[in-house]
Amino acid sequence: MKKFFRSLSVYLTVLSILVFGIGGTVAYLTPSELSVSKDSSITFCRFPVSLSYDNTAVSYDDNQNPQTDGTLMLFGSVPVKKITVNFTERRTVILGGQPFGIRLYADGLVVSQTTQVPTAYGNVNPASQAGILCGDILTAVNGIPLRTNEQLMQAVEDSGNTPIFLEFTRNGEKHSAKITPVMDQQLKEYRIGLWVRDSCAGIGTVTFTDPDNGAFAGLGHGIADSKSGTIMPLSEGDIVPASITSVQKSTGGCPGSLCGFFSDYHSIGSILANEDCGLFGKLYSPETSGEKIPLAFRQEVVRGDAKIYTTIQGSKPELYDVVIEDISYNNVNITKNMVICITDEKLLSAAGGIVQGMSGSPIIQNGKLVGAVTHVFINDPSHGYAIFAENMSEFSTTLMQKQKTIN
Repeated sequence: MKKFFRSLSVYLTVLSILVFGIGGTVAYLTPSELSVSKDSSITFCRFPVSLSYDNTAVSYDDNQNPQTDGTLMLFGSVPVKKITVNFTERRTVILGGQPFGIRLYADGLVVSQTTQVPTAYGNVNPASQAGILCGDILTAVNGIPLRTNEQLMQAVEDSGNTPIFLEFTRNGEKHSAKITPVMDQQLKEYRIGLWVRDSCAGIGTVTFTDPDNGAFAGLGHGIADSKSGTIMPLSEGDIVPASITSVQKSTGGCPGSLCGFFSDYHSIGSILANEDCGLFGKLYSPETSGEKIPLAFRQEVVRGDAKIYTTIQGSKPELYDVVIEDISYNNVNITKNMVICITDEKLLSAAGGIVQGMSGSPIIQNGKLVGAVTHVFINDPSHGYAIFAENMSEFSTTLMQKQKTIN
């Protein structure tokens, strides 16, 4: 009998460790907040998890949206996590997939890199010595707001070897620096050892538009300076029609790109936000005729077959086969919620997998818009990351509410 109880004790201990271990993993990999509608389901494909909540105990957030407290239950009986449950109506949007041209002007100058200046006394870098780092955003010189690269160059040249005063932000905090330009012995002009960027242009893919208010969302990630990785702070920008002429194929270690041109330089919409989760704005003439599709909640996304809707020739998107291989529901990295694999032979043959310019391409699963392509795996371009469409939708909705309040 003692042997039986000893064995039972060991069994229960192991079982407890397994349950609590699984519970801890589930708690980490699931979100702290969920949105649900009358027709939504709670699946969490990799876990036997259900959601328990009281839909009669409803409160309201700051925007008067109804919500309640909920609990994620492992195996239907073991509580593993308290979450907030938001009650909402499922959104229906117009499916994107088309390429669009982007013209963005920064609010300030992004420091792409610092460089040594060859002087009569050796190489020096006045900006670095003054504490300027790559990724800093220069906002003013000698008290005058900065808007263009030429403006900074002129201020440096006009100062000669007398100090200039730069104001800048780093991680949202304001700083200032006093910098004395030096004479570049090769160029015969005054420099401070900075490369800066004030604008950018390129081609991306529309994810969806809102038929009710003309809002658009694209890219699935922010436009960043290629050297420093800093998201370009938006001053103003617009979008124009674009057309794809060819594809530079991706290969292992070398991501390819969509090659195209702005098919019309007349603006079709304004950019209102350049954020981690995408590029957002409003069309001047709201789209109403495209294919309408319901948006999926993150908990409805599952591993398995899906489609991406993207354009690799002209301006008309096509559907291609993909597989959603992995899902992270907790938004630790907002642009890398899913790992996808391109399985469509036609797309693999034409593009080698995911290429630059496909960012924002919609992902469709079970008749719903579940996400958008965001990144390619450098060493395996058949794989990449994607963002939940719900993340982009939430930001777009909040942005348009703010715009409505301002106007």
